[in-house]
Amino acid sequence: MEVLQYLEVQNINPALIRDIKKFREQYPVADEVKHRVVKPMMPFYGKEILEMGIAAMLQKENLLLTGSKATGKNVLAENLAWIFGRPSYNISFHVNTGSAELIGTDTFEDNQVKLRKGSIYQCAQYGGFGILDEINMAKNDAVSVLHATLDYRRSIDVPGYDKIELHEAARFIGTMNYGYAGTKELNEALVSRFLVIDMPDQTEETLEKIFAEAFPDGKPEMMKQFMGLFMDLQTKAENGEISTKAIDLRGVLAALRTIRQGLSPLLAVRMGVVNKCFDTFEKEIVEDVVMTRIPEEWKTSDIFEG
Repeated sequence: MEVLQYLEVQNINPALIRDIKKFREQYPVADEVKHRVVKPMMPFYGKEILEMGIAAMLQKENLLLTGSKATGKNVLAENLAWIFGRPSYNISFHVNTGSAELIGTDTFEDNQVKLRKGSIYQCAQYGGFGILDEINMAKNDAVSVLHATLDYRRSIDVPGYDKIELHEAARFIGTMNYGYAGTKELNEALVSRFLVIDMPDQTEETLEKIFAEAFPDGKPEMMKQFMGLFMDLQTKAENGEISTKAIDLRGVLAALRTIRQGLSPLLAVRMGVVNKCFDTFEKEIVEDVVMTRIPEEWKTSDIFEG
């Protein structure tokens, strides 16, 4: 099985791998939601973090992934859903996310009022993994739903309908970034319903694995320059020289994909990294960092084999 091979390569504790296998056998996925069991675009690398996440999921705990930008919070959440073979439900919180979007709303169908089930309801019903993205942007109406959903009683009262018992395989994984506009501190009652993993910053070792997986045709010495670019920007943000806007691993990887398509490396990096800074002074700093790593004369053939 591909999942088990991935875990063995990461040297995950054999006892955890054995229990994952049992979990997958014990909880088959309903046919109508099999399309939601998706292999992530990017594997997550980090033995300790993976083991913490797996152990929490096996014990019916909910996870809260915290940390700065580009630490792989959503990548880990998606990988955990895939590892356990569960349908995933991505719920992005914003100022307008309320209980209706999470549990459901009344709709008129076949001459009668029916409940159009929301993502939390479906996750509870089918034993999915609910990824609660930017949970610290949730407004009070949504937080009240989360309190009930994440409680040890594992049931949700749907006003006017019935009480939903959470499927035995249902789990919830929250993610949050610090300091984004519109975010707030999570209240103590909500945090107490999670085990918390503080995600570490990317290291050269994890970046090497990510780049090797994403670009097997990339020339190793050139991939190191793009990894170095990301690390340089991460350091500058840690030192307060720039904001976190330019620390965008997705942007660097997207830039490399457009380079492979034939775009000039410098133009690609401007799209993927530099132009995400809207302050002129900050953009100049980021551009200077880019120029030390990515010479203007580079072409696609300099970076990729063939």
